[in-house]
Amino acid sequence: GDWDFWVDWKDRRFWVTVVPIVSVAYPAAAQAFFWEKFRLPFGATLVTLGVLAGEWANRYFNFVGFTYFPINFVWPTILLPMALFLDAMLAISKSYGLTAVVGGLMDGLLMYPANWPLLSAFHVPAEYNGVVMALADIMGYQYVRTGTPEYIRMIEKGTLRTFGKDVVPVSA
Repeated sequence: GDWDFWVDWKDRRFWVTVVPIVSVAYPAAAQAFFWEKFRLPFGATLVTLGVLAGEWANRYFNFVGFTYFPINFVWPTILLPMALFLDAMLAISKSYGLTAVVGGLMDGLLMYPANWPLLSAFHVPAEYNGVVMALADIMGYQYVRTGTPEYIRMIEKGTLRTFGKDVVPVSA
């Protein structure tokens, strides 16, 4: 979702809850395959490296090359520390149950601290037009995208009201 694409939407509510839940499914499946077939505990890391390579290519070619957003606005979530912990947990315990419980828990708990060094620079307060805002909020204000409150406000002021009383289906 958008909570992973944009730096200003990597907040403490949605990004920390949705991304770890979604990002553990494929690494866990690959981990089970590599462990059952080859007894190699690096399935989660291998799949995560593939996902991150695809995400970086997507972000660079689509967001930077096609729509000219700066790359520091759209960097993908760093998922490698969680995958390494999952694989290390399986290698140490050799148990699917313990890996699922402890490794899955740590997968969710490690996501925010692993990404905080990159994200913290955008949570610095700055004064903008007499209002104190985080740099991430200023970025979202300057680069208005569909689905953001600023975009909905622009549509409500515009001529889309001629399509009916509800603006959300038209803007979506």
